[in-house]
Amino acid sequence: MDEVLSRHVSGIASEQLACFPGIVIEGARQVGKSTLAQQIADRDAVMVSLDIESARSAAESDPHGFVNQAEGRQLVIDEIQRLPSLTLAIKASIDADRRPGRFILTGSASLLRVRGLADSLAGRVGRLTLHSLSQGEIKQRRDDLVSIIAEEPGALLAARCDLGRSGYAQMIAVGGYPEAQHLSPRIRGSWIDSYLEGVIRRDLLELRRQVSPDRAMALLRALAGRQSAELVKAKLAAEASIPEGTITGYIDLLHSVGLTLTIPPWTANISKRQTGRSKVLIVDSGVALRLIRLTDAQLGSIEYGEILGATLEGFVYSELLRQRTWSSRDFDVYHYRDRDGDEVGVVIELYDGTVIGIEVKASTSFSGKQFAGLLRMRDRLGDRFRAGIVLNTGSSGYRYSDKLWGAPISALWSLQDA
Repeated sequence: MDEVLSRHVSGIASEQLACFPGIVIEGARQVGKSTLAQQIADRDAVMVSLDIESARSAAESDPHGFVNQAEGRQLVIDEIQRLPSLTLAIKASIDADRRPGRFILTGSASLLRVRGLADSLAGRVGRLTLHSLSQGEIKQRRDDLVSIIAEEPGALLAARCDLGRSGYAQMIAVGGYPEAQHLSPRIRGSWIDSYLEGVIRRDLLELRRQVSPDRAMALLRALAGRQSAELVKAKLAAEASIPEGTITGYIDLLHSVGLTLTIPPWTANISKRQTGRSKVLIVDSGVALRLIRLTDAQLGSIEYGEILGATLEGFVYSELLRQRTWSSRDFDVYHYRDRDGDEVGVVIELYDGTVIGIEVKASTSFSGKQFAGLLRMRDRLGDRFRAGIVLNTGSSGYRYSDKLWGAPISALWSLQDA
């Protein structure tokens, strides 16, 4: 039996349970919501899944009796989106008894929001978004790069890594879904195909009946082929062979089921942030690689260097967004490009207004050209600029100039153990 990995958000979930009558664990399918619920639940908790028809029928027949069946114990309801109306009974039960820790609910973030469940429990439950596994969780190390850099950017000099291009390519191919971690490449590919088929042909149709699964899959493949590129709807529509007018709706649906993420543009002027183009990426690197039909061996070869670079940038975005859910620092993630062509691949803005810029490269060495955008950002922002970092597939940390550093991509999860 495979070891069940501990999740970095489990402590936050327990804190919420100590404060609120319940929590809702949201996330895409197969990211480990049910497992986390079992890990944080009381030993004598009553656990039911609405994926089981008999449980769902009982809840439909007597919703108030169903939610009060625990009789003083904690009640864990898995897949709550399968019966949206049940939240009304949960709301009534909480209003009658606001003791903390009474309910743990899990469900698809998309279905919870679209069906209005967030409104029905507003102010009554804590909410927790669960992503697939970060590399720190896979290796059972605490990963929180932003907090480390905010405290001491010079810590990057201690970073060491021997993965190389092939090692990162293998990591990308595996991705972050718990079920995929120990599968052979062939079986993992079949698992991803089955997963995508289920999400596209089941979840999308539950969200919106008038949708074409084939068009959604074509769009998903086109996005995977443009990983880390800015969203140009006309080009994307042409590549996916679907009407341009439907692109936004389909992208929203893919985001709702947890297959894609959107990285907004950054400017120093908050009011102008919506005027630039966003990036839309495939969340899981293993899914992205499967969609473009490349093996890890191909990805790691010199021939596919450009694709490796784009895939690595998407990988870094996803890792940072996972880390944000437990980081000791609040931050948002953006990308930057101005009209003059200056760009920085990843921009992290902390809630105090300070900024960390990151460039992601497939190379194993550093060059002045790689720091050009970061240097200009540093000079423009002055004291707001905390650090600029070039992450690559090399083996050690590097100081380029004042506030500018280089490090292996693995610094995302290994820096504190270096």
